[in-house]
Amino acid sequence: MSQIDFRPYHEDITEEMWSRIDRVLEENKDFPGAVTQVLRQCQDIVGWLPRELMDHIALMLNVPSCNVFGVASFYSLFSLKPKGKHVIKVCTGTSCYVKGIKEVLRRLEQVYGLRDGETTEDRRFTLESLRCVGACGLAPAMLINDKTYGNVTPEKVLDILKEYE
Repeated sequence: MSQIDFRPYHEDITEEMWSRIDRVLEENKDFPGAVTQVLRQCQDIVGWLPRELMDHIALMLNVPSCNVFGVASFYSLFSLKPKGKHVIKVCTGTSCYVKGIKEVLRRLEQVYGLRDGETTEDRRFTLESLRCVGACGLAPAMLINDKTYGNVTPEKVLDILKEYE
């Protein structure tokens, strides 16, 4: 790829990130249908997919920006909003619901102002509810990033989150 004279500005994307993004684009530019893979790799770099980044991907892959946005907005693995440094995934499946996850969610809202799908203003935490995290024996369960926590109570969740502050 030749030197890029212009990259869109976005406050969340550093020069080092743009360099990594450009490498991803260079490696995938000749593969038809590479949009999904490129979006995944770029989201891994930035943490989410700002509009400016999607437009840049479209330009560099020579595809319409509506195609890139269509893929990004269709698949739930892509985020079009900034996420927190730590993603809290709370199980709302039957076992967890019966064992009190609703009270845990209520406590997260009371203390952190977090509701499902939201991120704290300081971008420290994002809250996502899932139908099952595959830890029914630990119900109520949640994940923070990739670490599983079981037998979570409204009091315990606050202690757990203090580890991430």
